[in-house]
Amino acid sequence: MFAAVPLLALPVLIYNLIALTLPGAFMSAEAHARTTETLFTIHMTSRVDWAISLSDLLLAASLVVLFVELLKSTTSRKIAIINHSLSLVLFIGCLIEFLLAPAFATSTFFLITVMVLLDVLAGFIVTIVAARRDVDFGDN
Repeated sequence: MFAAVPLLALPVLIYNLIALTLPGAFMSAEAHARTTETLFTIHMTSRVDWAISLSDLLLAASLVVLFVELLKSTTSRKIAIINHSLSLVLFIGCLIEFLLAPAFATSTFFLITVMVLLDVLAGFIVTIVAARRDVDFGDN
């Protein structure tokens, strides 16, 4: 049953925890400032410092999770339909948060929302293509 849970709920949950720990919670506009603060820098061979923020780490982890979700969408088990449906519910929740709560009106959360949308679209498209392939149109 754990396979039915969309893994992209993890980055959304982490962003929600970051936003909820701010004073004013969902109505705080400080989420952008908190997520873009430099956590550490990496000295590149080009003699430039690469500043990495929480936002960068969250987006990188979200891309890895999106890759895993796309691999999961290729299965044609019955539980995949539940996963696609829950991903759609997650996308609707992300869209509502993005549009209505100031703490979620950031580029980071927008990109996470786009990743959830891509998961939904890829899941349904892969399922439709697999179902079409499974239908046999023989010349009997």
